[in-house]
Amino acid sequence: MTRKILITGGAGFIGSSLAERLARDPDNFIVIVDNLLTGSHSKVPKSIHQNVKFIKADVNDLKDISSIFLSWRFDYVFHYAAVVGVKRTLAHPVMVLNDINGINNILNLAKNTGTKRVFYTSSSEVYGEPVEYPQNEHTTPLNSRLPYAIVKNVGEAYLRSFKREYDLDFTIFRLFNTYGPKQSTDFVISKFLNAALKDKDITIYGDGSQTRTFCYIEDHLDATCNAFYNNLMVNDVANIGTDQEVTVLELAKIIIKVTNSRSSIVHMPSLKEGDMSRRKPDVTQMKELLKRDFMSLEEGLKIIIRNNHFVLS
Repeated sequence: MTRKILITGGAGFIGSSLAERLARDPDNFIVIVDNLLTGSHSKVPKSIHQNVKFIKADVNDLKDISSIFLSWRFDYVFHYAAVVGVKRTLAHPVMVLNDINGINNILNLAKNTGTKRVFYTSSSEVYGEPVEYPQNEHTTPLNSRLPYAIVKNVGEAYLRSFKREYDLDFTIFRLFNTYGPKQSTDFVISKFLNAALKDKDITIYGDGSQTRTFCYIEDHLDATCNAFYNNLMVNDVANIGTDQEVTVLELAKIIIKVTNSRSSIVHMPSLKEGDMSRRKPDVTQMKELLKRDFMSLEEGLKIIIRNNHFVLS
């Protein structure tokens, strides 16, 4: 029996990668919706099974998205559409807040058209400057005050509320810096790779001591698809990331090494907000979903470069 799946934001890096993975199964029929604000039609996968359809639409516009729901009556929804990127979300906070409309639209339409489960991409940003390491899904306070993080937190509250009132199942993924092919060049790994491959300066905000963990896209997708196909993390939240914590300065040095670059590292003034000092998830649930070792950062970078997946811009 065919599963009808909606992926919002499916012309973006992660959404399109997920669509490509799910399209390998001919029992899945995937509808991708994206307003192409930050996504690109070129990222939409071309399926050998002819089971992918792209529709340009805005989930924040009820008229736009309601007709799509009523036409297809999806079994599953992956709500990945959002304004993303630290600088973009800081520069356009009202646009970020408008994403609450999309969350409300998706959940109301899902519960009215028989959707079985909604998967939602939240973010490590909801933890803010954490008081606990590693950051656990259920015990670490969510204390960020930035609009992007607030909207993600509101989205999580919507999902729990719709479960309680309408029995609509959900899964929340809190993402920690996923990287890989097709990622746009305004994210840190893509930005550093772009500079290193051109032997240009790599710029770092502050002294580079802020830490992050970086999850290769295949690890991300394996965990997500295991949760989907095996009915795991139902009405629960899972960090999607690794426990390999590196400083931003170390990241720059690793990228210079793997690209054999002559780039220099240049320090810029620290960002006034939005650049949290430390990020490290509790990966207990991630490991249960992945069921194998994490891809190392160096190997993930080498795969991107070796297969010419990284496009200079």
